[in-house]
Formats: sequence, structure tokens, C-alpha cells
Amino acid sequence: MPNVSEEYDIVVVGAGHAGCEAALACARLSLKTIVFTVSVDSIALMPCNPNIGGSSKGHLVRELDALGGEMGKNIDKTFIQSKMLNASKGPAVHSLRAQADKQAYTRSMREVLENTDNLTIRQAEVSEIIVEDNIIKGVKTFSGAVYRAKAVVLCTGTYLKARCIYGDISNYTGPNGLQPANHLTDSLKANGIEMFRFKTGTPARADKRSIDFSKMEEQFGDEKVVPFSFTTDPTTVQKEQVSCWLTYTNEKTHEIIRNNLDRSPLYSGTIHGTGPRYCPSIEDKVVRFADKDRHQVFVEPEGLYTNEMYLGGMSSSLPEDVQYEMYRTVKGLENVKIVRNAYAIEYDCINPMQLKSTLEFKKISGLYSGGQFNGSSGYEEAAAQGLIAGINAAMHVLNRKEVVLDRSQAYIGVLIDDLVTKENHEPYRMMTSRAEYRLLLRQDNADIRLSKIGHEVGLISDERYNHVVEKEKMIEEEIKRVATVNIGANKEVQKFLTENNSTPLKTGTTLSELIKRPELNYELLKDFDPERPDLPDEVIYQVNINIKYEGYITRQLRQVGQFKKLENRLIDENIDYNDVPSLRNEARQKLINVKPLSIGQASRISGVSPADISVLLVYLEQYNHEKSQKENNN
Repeated sequence: MPNVSEEYDIVVVGAGHAGCEAALACARLSLKTIVFTVSVDSIALMPCNPNIGGSSKGHLVRELDALGGEMGKNIDKTFIQSKMLNASKGPAVHSLRAQADKQAYTRSMREVLENTDNLTIRQAEVSEIIVEDNIIKGVKTFSGAVYRAKAVVLCTGTYLKARCIYGDISNYTGPNGLQPANHLTDSLKANGIEMFRFKTGTPARADKRSIDFSKMEEQFGDEKVVPFSFTTDPTTVQKEQVSCWLTYTNEKTHEIIRNNLDRSPLYSGTIHGTGPRYCPSIEDKVVRFADKDRHQVFVEPEGLYTNEMYLGGMSSSLPEDVQYEMYRTVKGLENVKIVRNAYAIEYDCINPMQLKSTLEFKKISGLYSGGQFNGSSGYEEAAAQGLIAGINAAMHVLNRKEVVLDRSQAYIGVLIDDLVTKENHEPYRMMTSRAEYRLLLRQDNADIRLSKIGHEVGLISDERYNHVVEKEKMIEEEIKRVATVNIGANKEVQKFLTENNSTPLKTGTTLSELIKRPELNYELLKDFDPERPDLPDEVIYQVNINIKYEGYITRQLRQVGQFKKLENRLIDENIDYNDVPSLRNEARQKLINVKPLSIGQASRISGVSPADISVLLVYLEQYNHEKSQKENNN
């Protein structure tokens, strides 16, 4: 019998957070796209924590939205609690975090995919990639069906040869008991792709009725909710929110864990995959932070129409009986009933240093990759990569310039640059500290930074982009105007300053200078500014930050200027590093493997020293001179 054979512009493998963004981007750019999933019920599944955003991750979601992604819109429709983290700190680290209704989030995203033109959803396991002369030609499913395509995006998440483990129980299954994808790894290896084995984990889910919340600290959402998407009307997200709860482990909890470490697959050698350093299991925490007498446990609802509660901070792979014993030592969980056991999950992923900054494989033209399959962790990191991989797969098919975001443009740029240039021996997690220019890369200005790129790609409408342009114009004009508003040292002003714990004026000053004082801001001073125009809240917020942090922003812009000089020193992709004299062997090997686009990127490769960069710069001068002479002679 003949097998099914179909043709598409783009195939996306996997429909998790990365796959959804990749598939939507391609379809919205009018390319005939098919997305494969092992289960249609697992589209945009949240197998672990029931939230979107958080420290630095909120930045990624805002940037994704500014480029034309879907995650921000979807969480705005389905959140049950929202909070701005780090609100008491500077604006560079403010990060939005929203508790999601898991089922509603999945259902809503699936509805978007199912009603997007040019997009086909297919439940099937992709078992092979079809490669001819180092060019991707399509994929084959386990049933033997062939789907030919001009580009393929791999977003397999944690499903490749997935194994869930707790105690001595080990099941070859994907997250939440879903079917794993057991065949694609062999095809990838056969095509020369280097694979890693990583591990992540999740805590138990508990029955709400068995929890004593009176012994825990109630955690409320913000009174005024800030939406994730720049397109969401803020009035539509002001709604009644559910509470989360905070409790703590104690010395008894830690004693039980220490007494049973020999039964933990993490320590017995049963688990071979490398886990995330920044999201460790409770066993890891107790061993690595032996001086701490307690650890936080966040008890969070999984949705509005379920009694399942997520026990955040206590992921584990300990046996079932030990899980019961340790959870029941925690205040409020003394009589807890477990709905789903905590477990660790091992899965295959790639060494991301095999990718270009576009997320295309260096050795296979037209094959792109995004998400946890690239060795990262987290829904937000996955979605951001999925969007960029999808955009670039579409640009490849359309023969248009691909999108590369650098470290001075976006957290997404930092994320991808770190993945493709630095050796990651554990799942990569985004953090604000990884971004050198974080005062410029705030979550509040993501639309100003990135909407132009989204518009050029074709994912941001003219109307939306024009709104951003107008907003930017209003901000600039108001900053200029405020700098010309003079404030005299009169009694009314002096009284106001004293009441607000601000130093009285000796002479007159400008409104801008007063706004720069830590205890004052643009809004507080409005009574001394009779000519002040009626501006939208989003403009007011930007005006205040830009004036208040002007000195720091100017300094960072200078640093970006220096950074750009190195990024603009491009390296010919045909250069043979074996011809570069005086390079150390380690540096030579790393440069051959990574094939950096620029001197800037080369300088960030693990094992390439400043001395190696100096050698490379000298060689490039000679190389470019000789290349130019040859071109002139021809």
C-alpha cells in the first residue's frame, strides 16, 4: 500500500510553547505550514509550573509580544493571578508574572492554532528527518507518511526518548504520562547532530481539600493588573484574582530527605541526565544548601475548575512513600493527599553550539530548532526561541533576510547568543544578571525596541506599528518639554518638598531635575506643571523612567556603542582558522566549531581568550586586505 505523501512550505515538529510560536509565525506569513504533536491535547501544555513570566522571563514574553508572538495575549486571556515582581527595586528588574489556568491556557492556544489560516495540525510522531546533500527536504512519521517541506523547525521539548522517574519507578513516557517520541533521536544522530541527555523535574500536585491554608501566608495578586501584551486593553484584565500561598520546609523535612538520599535516583546513579542548577529538586537544595534550615514552598492553584495545587519549590524524584513523609512535615500539608507524584524527567536534546544565531543548523540548510530541545529550560525561553526559529524558517523559504537579535537589542538576543556560543552542560535558564544592558532592555519598553523588527518581518500590523511610532514621538516631545519647565524656590514648592522628604531648593531648577530625585517622580510633580498635556499612562511611565535614569541610560548607550563596534567587525564564514598563526589549540578548535559571525561573538566563546582575539584581529586585517586585492584584480 502506498504511504501518505504531502507537501508544505514548513514543517514544525512539536506543539509545545516553542512549536506554537514557530507554527503561528510561519502561517501568519502566508506559508503553508503543518505542526506535528504526539497528542493534540498537549498543545501549549504546562507540564510543570502553572505560570507565565517571572524574573527575566517576563521580559522574554514582552519581547515575544512586541515581535508578533502569541504567548502574552494568551496568558492575558487565561490568568487567574498577576503580580509585578521586584516592584520595590529599579525598573530594569521589574518582571511580570501571572498564574495561569492550565486547562484554559492550553484550550485557548489550541483554539488560536486551529483557526489560523495556512496552518494544519497533525497528531503523529515524526520519526525521521529527510536530508539530501545537507539540505532538509522534509520529515517522515512513524506510520511511514512523508511530508516534504522547504524548511523544518524542531521543537520537540522534553519528549525525545523521555523517561519519568521517581524512586525505583521508571517509565518511558513523556510529561504528564503522555506518549514519548522514541524514534527521532536516531535519525538526528545519523545526520551528524550531537545530542545531550538533560533532566528536569516537577513537584507533586496536591488535593486542595487536604491542605490547611490557615497555617500558610496568603499571597495576593496586584490591585492594578498590568497586561503582558501591548495589544491588551488594561481595563479587560482588572478582575477578581485567586490567592496563592507560601509555607516552608523545616529541619524535619530535611532530615527525612537526607535519610533517604540513597533511594533518590539523583544520587543512586539511576538518572544520567544533567539537571538545571537554578531550579533544583528539593533533594539538591538540602544537600547543596546544608546551612539553610528552611526553603520556600509556593502552593499554587492549577486552575479555577480543579482542586489540584502545585507545590512549587519541592520538585523531587524520591520514592512515593518518602514524598508523602516529607510533604507532610510542611506546615499546612500535615494531612496532604497527593493527586500526582513528583517526578524527574530525562530527555534527549541537542548541543546548541551546532546552531547559527538564526537557530538554523550549521550543517543542514533549512533545518531550524527551538525550545527545550536546544538545551534550555522554561516555557518563556522556549516560546522566544520558537518564534525566532519560525520567523527565520519563513525568511529562508521566502528568500528574505533572517532575523538575528544581538545582546544590546533584547533578552531574546542574550538567550540565543548564550546558547550558541557558550558551553551549556545543564538546562539554560534566563536571568536578568545575564543581560549586560538590562537598564536599556526593560520589559516596559520592549515594544519600542522591537516592534519595528516585527513590522518589517510582517507579524506586526501597520496600525499597531504606527501606534508605537506615535507613542515614541510623544515620549520624546514630553521629555524635551519637561526639561524647559522652570520651578521656582517659592513657599509652595518648599512646603511640597519638605512634605515629601526632599531637600528644599536654594535656587530655581527645572522640572526634569526634580523628577531625577529618588523620592519624587513625574506624577507627583504634576501640580507644578500647568502646561502638562494629557498623556496615556504608558507614555507617562516612559517619560518618568527616561528622565529619572538619564545618566545611567546615557552611560549604557555608550557601552552599547563599543559593543556594536566589535559586533560590526564581521568574520568571513569561509575563513580557515587552521591558517591563523599563534592561536592556541583550544581557541582554534572552539572557533572552528562555533564559526562566529563577528569578533564580538568570537570574544564570548568559552575558551577564547582576549589574547586569541588580538591574534585574530591582526590576521583578519591581512586576510581582508588580500581578499580585497583579489577582488580588484578580478
